[in-house]
Amino acid sequence: MAGITPNKRDSFGSKFGVIAAAAGSAVGLGNIWKFPYEVGNNGGGAFLVFYLIFVILIGIPVMTSEFIIGRNAQRNAIGSFKFIKPGKPWFLIGIMGIGAAFMIFAFYGSVAGWTLEYIFQAVKNGFAEKSPAELTDQFDTFVSHPLRPVIWQVIFIALTAGVVLAGVKNGIEKYTKILMPLLLVIILILIIRSVTLPGAGEGLKFLFKPDFSKITGSVILSALGQAFFSLSLGMGTIITYGSYINKKNNLGSTAIQVSIADTLIAILAGVAIFPAVFAFGINPSQGEGLVFVTIPNIFQQMPGGYFFTLIFFILLAVAALTSTISLLEVIVAYFSEEYKISRKKATLYSSLIILVLGVLCTLSNGGVLAEFKIFGRNIWGLLEFTSADILLPLGGLFIVIFVGFAMGSKRVKEELTSQGTFKGKLIPLLMFLVRFIAPIGIALVFLNIIGLLNFG
Repeated sequence: MAGITPNKRDSFGSKFGVIAAAAGSAVGLGNIWKFPYEVGNNGGGAFLVFYLIFVILIGIPVMTSEFIIGRNAQRNAIGSFKFIKPGKPWFLIGIMGIGAAFMIFAFYGSVAGWTLEYIFQAVKNGFAEKSPAELTDQFDTFVSHPLRPVIWQVIFIALTAGVVLAGVKNGIEKYTKILMPLLLVIILILIIRSVTLPGAGEGLKFLFKPDFSKITGSVILSALGQAFFSLSLGMGTIITYGSYINKKNNLGSTAIQVSIADTLIAILAGVAIFPAVFAFGINPSQGEGLVFVTIPNIFQQMPGGYFFTLIFFILLAVAALTSTISLLEVIVAYFSEEYKISRKKATLYSSLIILVLGVLCTLSNGGVLAEFKIFGRNIWGLLEFTSADILLPLGGLFIVIFVGFAMGSKRVKEELTSQGTFKGKLIPLLMFLVRFIAPIGIALVFLNIIGLLNFG
C-alpha cells in the first residue's frame, strides 16, 4: 500500500555511517587513477578549478535530489519512484539506474580483480628490477590470460557479496566505517613519501597552479563530466543509500560532506601520484598504465619501494570495494523489496548475474572474446559506453527534473528541513540549481558525449 514504509527495513545507525558509505560509493578507482589522469590530460590546476566549481553547481544538487527521493520513499531505486508518483512512468529512471549498476559492476569488477592480482604480485615482489617495457608486458599478459583475471574477479565479487549479505547496518555501514579511514591513512602515507622525493615540487605545481591557456570547451566539459560521474550519481546508489538515512539527518549538509570527502580523496590521490611522477620524469597524461605500469616502476626506484607498492595496491582494492558494495546494494535492495525475497537470495541471484556479465567483459578485454563485437564494440566497451555515457547522464538529468518539477515543492521542503527540524534558508538556491543549472550542465555533457555538440 502506498504510504506504508516496508517492514523490517534496515537503516544506517549513525551520521558518520551515512557519510562513510555514501563517500565510499563515490570514492573508487576513478578517484585514484582517473581523476589524476584527467588532471594530467587537461591542464593541471586549471582543470581542478573547473572541477570544483562543477561539484558545487552540479554534483551537490544532484546528490541532494537523489537523497530526497530515497529518504522520502524509503524504498529501492525503482520502488521510490513508484511510491512518490504511482502509475506514472517516472519509475523508468530507476530501471535505468538498476541497469547501469549491473553493467558498471560487470566491467568495474574486472578492474577491481586486477588490484588483487597486483597485491599478490607486490607481496611476492613480482615487480622488482623490471623495466617499463617488462611491466607493460606483465600487465598485457595478465589481462589477456583466459583464467587468472576471472579468478580474481570471482574473489572480488564474493568479497562484495559477503559485506552486502550482512545488511546495511552490520555490513555496509560497519565495513565502510573501517575501510574509508583506512583508505585515507594509506593515501597520507603515500603522500608523505611522494612529496619528499627530489623534484616533487614540480608535481605539486602542476596540480595546483592553474594554466588557463590550456582550457578549451572540451576541457571544461571533461571537468563537468568528471564532477558528475565521480560522485556515483545517476545509478540509483544515492537513492538507495538515501532510503536508509534517518529522518532526523540534514540531507543538504550530508550531500555537502559526502561531496567534500570524495573531492578531498581525489585531490589527495593527485598529491600522492604527481610528485612521484614528476620526480622520475614520467608523462602525467596516461590512463590505466599510470597505475598498473608506471606506479610500480616508480616505487621500485625509491627506498622502501616494496612497502609502498604493496600499500598502493591495497589502497586501490579498498577504493574498489567501497564502490562495488554500493553497486551491489542497489540491485539487492531492488530484488529483495520488489520480488519479496530474502536478502540472502537477492544477494546470491544478483552476484551470479553480475558474475556472468563480468566474465564476458573480462574475456572480451584481450581474452578469447576480444574479437567478438556488437555495434563495433567489444562486450566491455559496449557495457561501459551504455552505462557511463548514456544511462548515467540521462538518469541524472531526469532525477533533477523529477525533484525540480514533478515531486512537489511541499514534499521536497519537508525532506530538506527534516519536517521542520532545520530552517532550510538555502532551499531557494538549491532548487534554482536543481531546476535550471544542473539540467543544462548534464544535457551539455550528454550531447557532447553522443556527438551532437562539439566543444573541441
